[in-house]
Amino acid sequence: MTPYGNIVFFIIIGILLMPTIILGLRGKSAKRYNIFISIVVLALIFGSSLNGSISLILFTVFQILLIIVYQKYRLQKNSTSVFVIAVLLSILPLVLVKVLPILGLHHLFGFLGVSYITFKSVQMILETRDGLIKDKISVVELAYFLLFFPTVSSGPIDRWRRFYKDLHTVPSGQDYQKLLLSGINCIFLGFLYKFILAYLIYNYTLIYLPSQTYNYLTPFQGQIAYMYMYSFYLFFDFAGYSAFAVGVSRIMGVQTPINFNRPFSSRNIKDFWNRWHMSLSFWFRDYVYMRFVLWMTKKKWIKNKYTVSYLGFFLLFFLMGIWHGLELHFVVYGLYHALLIICFDKFERWNKKRKIWPKNKWTHAIGVFITFNAICFGFYIFSGTLF
Repeated sequence: MTPYGNIVFFIIIGILLMPTIILGLRGKSAKRYNIFISIVVLALIFGSSLNGSISLILFTVFQILLIIVYQKYRLQKNSTSVFVIAVLLSILPLVLVKVLPILGLHHLFGFLGVSYITFKSVQMILETRDGLIKDKISVVELAYFLLFFPTVSSGPIDRWRRFYKDLHTVPSGQDYQKLLLSGINCIFLGFLYKFILAYLIYNYTLIYLPSQTYNYLTPFQGQIAYMYMYSFYLFFDFAGYSAFAVGVSRIMGVQTPINFNRPFSSRNIKDFWNRWHMSLSFWFRDYVYMRFVLWMTKKKWIKNKYTVSYLGFFLLFFLMGIWHGLELHFVVYGLYHALLIICFDKFERWNKKRKIWPKNKWTHAIGVFITFNAICFGFYIFSGTLF
């Protein structure tokens, strides 16, 4: 069963969540019950594929053991080589999922959500290394965090310390009522985005574009129309899914971070990445870009801080590109956004000295227009239609 794929899924989780809602409105903890229904829903999602179910179980056990073993090790020692090995081992299954299909081994290993569980696992190892996670972790709670069913397949990516706080906080009946109403609102917003707007865009435009179904469009116009329609479809489809995940999470008492904040109103490319797929972009920013910059600064191999920053951007967006897939258009998509970020940074520093581009409502509007079109072209690359 595909998460949030049809009305049947919502009916099932609606029935399963009724005791959660009753307990929440009475100001009582529903943690144990929520863990139980997570197992039930995971069985429904992954039960149709024996290979996927086995892969999920083995992968989860492997990640849990890796996190616990490294946490115990970190309490006594702090070797960089051991830390690097732990991170590489955590990432290895995801690498296999990306590489094995290229070798013709499509069905050997893999399951829905392997990327997002990996992000959570790597995050825990990194924060354990930093000393941010010190307390003993319950195996059940760790498994619940990694396999939290509302977000298991496509995020948003939560952080352990934030999740743990929600897990051990029992809101009052009045506070839970606010969470419940907020969650329901998110779910209805998801229906608007995914099942109405994304559906209409796909079925009434995308399936006809960029081919010559519309006789009044030239081939170039067809490509342009496809670029914009695909961009809107991608947003509404994924934002709708994310809204479902956030909504169900809130009903379960977990305030999963939002993934989108009006990204098409971004005034520049940096602003865009603070609004688009926020949990993923913040994850790469915190655990790839910032660590690379700090490491390069510490080693002093490159003294120019801007060169270090730009190399960090290339690394960040290259990894983000190949995370989507190893195909050429994903690689180009990542490098394209790295170039956009670097060019904007150079322009921003240049304008800071010369003050040619003032900040007012007109320049803001122009910035939004330029950014929107640059983003849409990036999504056009992402779609693979250009190649």
